[in-house]
Amino acid sequence: MTRAAVLTGLGTYVPPRVVTNDDLSRSMDTTDEWIRTRTGITRRHWADPGTATGDLAVEAGARALKSAGSADVDLVVLATTTPDHPCPATAPDVAARLGLGNVAAYDIAAVCSGFVYALAAAAGAIASGTAERVLVIGAETYSTILDPADRTTSVIFGDGAGAVVLRAGDPDEPGALLGYDLGSDGSLKDLIMVPGGGSRQRSEAAGEAADGAGSSAGGRPADSYFTMQGKHVFRHAVTRMAASSKEMLRRAGWEPASVDWFVGHQANVRILHAVADQLGMDRGRTVVNLDRVGNTSAASIPLALADAIAGGQVGPGDRVLMSAFGGGVTWGSTALVWPDVTPH
Repeated sequence: MTRAAVLTGLGTYVPPRVVTNDDLSRSMDTTDEWIRTRTGITRRHWADPGTATGDLAVEAGARALKSAGSADVDLVVLATTTPDHPCPATAPDVAARLGLGNVAAYDIAAVCSGFVYALAAAAGAIASGTAERVLVIGAETYSTILDPADRTTSVIFGDGAGAVVLRAGDPDEPGALLGYDLGSDGSLKDLIMVPGGGSRQRSEAAGEAADGAGSSAGGRPADSYFTMQGKHVFRHAVTRMAASSKEMLRRAGWEPASVDWFVGHQANVRILHAVADQLGMDRGRTVVNLDRVGNTSAASIPLALADAIAGGQVGPGDRVLMSAFGGGVTWGSTALVWPDVTPH
């Protein structure tokens, strides 16, 4: 029998500090109206100083395990763009702090598409028999990489974490992930980027130092900040998410009209509505929670799912389509019939 990855637990966490649009308007040249009309965001959560991505991941992971009713997992996959350290990966530390023992654990870096990529990787481990139960986490502290003077990025992103537990099961049961559509286009890597901190910057800085033209420390302070070409990202996000969603629907054998809820990466409400329009879906079937949490990158889809369940939207038996677009650039989609799972 084909082994499927079945969702059996969901947990989320956002840090307690709320940052409103009005709060941001006191420290940069922006207004609540400017932010709301362009993004749909009214507030977001930012971690307090001293709180890292791993801390949020541990909280969400523990809640997902509680939702699943068991802490018995043999693999942890963490999707993040803001790891605790460049080296080592954050996932092993998260697994240890959750008391999971010597399980396999690794990070995935696909930016806002990271959660869908992580689901696919976990499902592959289950299908191959490498794992029976997997904890998948998307966690971010974007507030640590935002330029406080850049209103085009600082107003958009929030911090948070969402996690699910997947188990081996039957492809026909509720909660079974019905396949994936994944893609990337590295020629567009400059659209979404943190220029500094990697081997590219370090190598170039070392070369400049050898030539007497610079310091081996290298780089400008601004290179450590997140950058994004918003207009180009908007266009590619709509195009790629719509195409990927259509392909995922084809693989699942679903018509757009049969989808109960579209849970897209929560980047911008106009992107979500534009994708729904291209799919021929009612915009009212689009789950939106970015107005309250902002763009939480790899954490956004599980956070949106949990909010939709708490709000009485998504329920057992509903057909759910998920899709994301992120840096790299990357994109991906998956789908499932929602199981009887209570988020924590």
